[in-house]
Amino acid sequence: MYLVALTLAAFAVQTDDFVIIGVLPAIADDLGVSAGAAGQLVTVFTLVYALAAPLSAALLGRVDRRTLLVGALLVFCAANFVVPLVDSYPLLMALRVIAALAAATVLPAVLALATHLAPEGATGRHLATVMAGMTGAIVLGVPAGTWTGAAFGWRATFVLGGALGALALLALLVWLPRTTLDRPSSPRGLLTGPVLRVLAVTVVAVAGNLAFQTYLATFLAGLAGVTPAVLGVLLVVAGLGGIAGARLAGTVIDAWGPRRAFAAAATAFAAVMVIFAACWGLRPAPLWLTVVLLVGWSAAAWAVPPAIQALMLARAGHEHATAAMAVVSSTVYVGAAAGGAAGGLLVGVSPGAVPVFAAACALAALALRS
Repeated sequence: MYLVALTLAAFAVQTDDFVIIGVLPAIADDLGVSAGAAGQLVTVFTLVYALAAPLSAALLGRVDRRTLLVGALLVFCAANFVVPLVDSYPLLMALRVIAALAAATVLPAVLALATHLAPEGATGRHLATVMAGMTGAIVLGVPAGTWTGAAFGWRATFVLGGALGALALLALLVWLPRTTLDRPSSPRGLLTGPVLRVLAVTVVAVAGNLAFQTYLATFLAGLAGVTPAVLGVLLVVAGLGGIAGARLAGTVIDAWGPRRAFAAAATAFAAVMVIFAACWGLRPAPLWLTVVLLVGWSAAAWAVPPAIQALMLARAGHEHATAAMAVVSSTVYVGAAAGGAAGGLLVGVSPGAVPVFAAACALAALALRS
């Protein structure tokens, strides 16, 4: 049951990261700021997480994992539950910084514990289960938060985030044993040649996927005339494919090893992107084909992270699990920023160029892995 608790914790912090997107217009209107300023709440969360994850691993590596997670989730819950008392943009920004600091402590620790507590030969499945929880944050958590904000006001969305954190906290208190990981290390000590190569693979692979994901609505509107209402349904279906892909990745990692698992996932991702690009040239594409390709994209995209994490552990060593997961988590955000920027440039030229770029990134990541 400890794995359920870890998955709930990942679900809670990942939901909190993304859920604000659905209520940004309401925040901007209520607090009297521009839409761009409201969007900075997301940017700041991302940047703080990217910077804080390695620092947290270095400074708190010797703390009992149960104590660490309980403390971080208490801070996380408080940062969300206090939002209804806030009536200014600077105070809300401060609370998002605090929530990001807590999330940067929780997620790497959860991933490290999933590997540390896994029975022999089950590391991939444990990582994939936690990743399925993160995928579920997009499939279930974000729509639930958006609906809550529409029904009860945007502040209620943050209360929901705090409630999810409290549920994860309760599960950890009940099911997670006290655990101190051996030989905690600083992220700096991990930066050897093989590890740096994994980090480069992470940046390139994530950049390709996020370039496509960020401008998915624009691409699908041009490809098959997908409206925002239809897109919401398609994203839920694609998200279910992502959960299945993450779970399948765990089995493949344990059976084939992380290198071959990553190769399979990246190859599948590149193939789907190539087909999407071909369909753009022959548009309009039928909706049924669009749905099939979206499910394939999501399944392949969410199969990549567990393979990268397992590959990182193989290169860094399980004794450095917390620092390794912190560095990978931070690098993911670097790739996400790069992918969003590249996608923004390409979509202005032609939305059809975005899947071409995404496929090229997947192939480049495969070459770097070799």
